[in-house]
Amino acid sequence: MSRTYKTPKPLFDKLENLSALYKQCQHNTSRNTINLWLKKCLEDDMVLMPRLASKEYHYGLLFLYSYRGSLDTFNSYRREIERFIQWSWFVHKKPILSLKRLDIEEFIEFCINPPKSWISTKVVSRYTNNSGDRIPNALWRPFVVKVSKKAFQDGERAQKKGFYLSQQGVKQIFAILGTFYNFLIQEEATEINPLLQIRQKGKFVQKQATSRVIRRLSNHQWKTVLESTNELAQEDPEIHKRTLFIMQCLYGMYLRISELTAHNRWTPKMCDFHRDSDGNWWFKTVGKGNKMREIAVSKNMLQALKDYRKHLGHTPLPSPDDKTPLIRKYRGNGAIASTSAIRQLVQRCFDKAVEKLNEKGQGEDSNILRSATVHWLRHTGISDDVKVRPREHVRDDAGHSSSAITDLYIDVERKERAKSARNKNI
Repeated sequence: MSRTYKTPKPLFDKLENLSALYKQCQHNTSRNTINLWLKKCLEDDMVLMPRLASKEYHYGLLFLYSYRGSLDTFNSYRREIERFIQWSWFVHKKPILSLKRLDIEEFIEFCINPPKSWISTKVVSRYTNNSGDRIPNALWRPFVVKVSKKAFQDGERAQKKGFYLSQQGVKQIFAILGTFYNFLIQEEATEINPLLQIRQKGKFVQKQATSRVIRRLSNHQWKTVLESTNELAQEDPEIHKRTLFIMQCLYGMYLRISELTAHNRWTPKMCDFHRDSDGNWWFKTVGKGNKMREIAVSKNMLQALKDYRKHLGHTPLPSPDDKTPLIRKYRGNGAIASTSAIRQLVQRCFDKAVEKLNEKGQGEDSNILRSATVHWLRHTGISDDVKVRPREHVRDDAGHSSSAITDLYIDVERKERAKSARNKNI
């Protein structure tokens, strides 16, 4: 007989609301504040003593809040810590501070094959607003199953039985929980890190014989996308001159979508393009891990900036005090802050390129492009540049932490390997 699992409820809100809870804990008795929060979230579902639950939740809150400097990192850590506490409290029915090596192994096995009641087929918010009060969303689940963009366009929809935890997902569990237990040791909440006691991680994480495949556009696909974007800019310059500049930034400077949008740590401005004393142009941005970097600007990218500024009615190049948002909202004032808005613009360019490829009978290229995402443009720009520029230069412009990551984009040996195998006899 299969085991029945209670439908979980969210524990940790989005960062801005979690910050408010953290500050309340600083000014009030943290135990009482957290008890009230847990009671609202879980109602009568608590399985641990309130004092113990509030203590462990408090450590989780402190740990997550320490990553508030990077929203992407915070969201990743929140996902794993949320799953872990939910499982420990409501499935395993033990406090996290008492877990040993075998408990952690059991949790990982649970994540690889979670019950259907813990899986959602769409991403939903954790909480909803009700007259200013934050209410747990009854549709939220700790795990989400998705289908590829191409499959969705073909009418396929996500099903719970299709959930799959990737190897990267398993590695993240080990990395994040290991960091969490090191934090608990530093806080003197526990004396051991049970993750370090797992000697045979290979039974969960497979070793890969080859490097991961970089998702990128071929030269022909990128050329078709760029042609399509230029056509859109000619048809409707009011909207798509901006789209063209966005595409040029994503490819020409390998920007992540988050590096083009305004957020609480950074708003891209025109003056982020700046010239040094040698006459070289650079673009300053804040990227993954809240790290600031400068990107060397090519002649073509500088010309793209001039064309875009001419369309806006500005001088060809920005002055050091030009605080104009780099990418404006289409309606209203201020910088664009929605990544989904940029995704929609890029998708419009992809869709038009797909149509052009289909008209030419190039169905294979078309099918691959239907799976492309915004991030493929960054991969494509890096892959094209690393063939002709020193990898250390590409590494620094891309914001890679090491040259080993940049090496993943060098596909010359891979092409030669495929070529030498093409005419083998069997």
